[in-house]
Amino acid sequence: MNTVKLVAVFAENKPGQVARVAKILSDAGINIRCITVASSGAYGVMKLLVSQPELACRTLKQEGFAATLMDVIAVEMADKPGALHAVADCLFKSNVNVDNTSGFVANNRAVLVVEVHDVARASDVLQKQGLHVLTQDETLAI
Repeated sequence: MNTVKLVAVFAENKPGQVARVAKILSDAGINIRCITVASSGAYGVMKLLVSQPELACRTLKQEGFAATLMDVIAVEMADKPGALHAVADCLFKSNVNVDNTSGFVANNRAVLVVEVHDVARASDVLQKQGLHVLTQDETLAI
């Protein structure tokens, strides 16, 4: 099964937190490829696709952040209207709930990063529809 590791960082919602996390990772030689930030009141979560997820998680914990690794799916899709609908509809028709998602386009390739409860099942559903579920290495190489 192809999965991708995201680093989830829980932090107080205050000025400078993203800069602090970015500096810690930069100082450790870790490249941030994609980031999402969501907050709810006094706290929030940053989710990062990074070059070295295990090292990033360890380093952030050593610096006092609550950090964890998450298994997610990175699915390549066409960079055209309707592509997101095709992926979302495929999951819906198999009764797979999308908990969170983000996406990016780089080097003429569109990638949707999907968080679901059952990663193996969702990956299988997508692959059976002919969609390319990327490995960690493939995702970071884009």
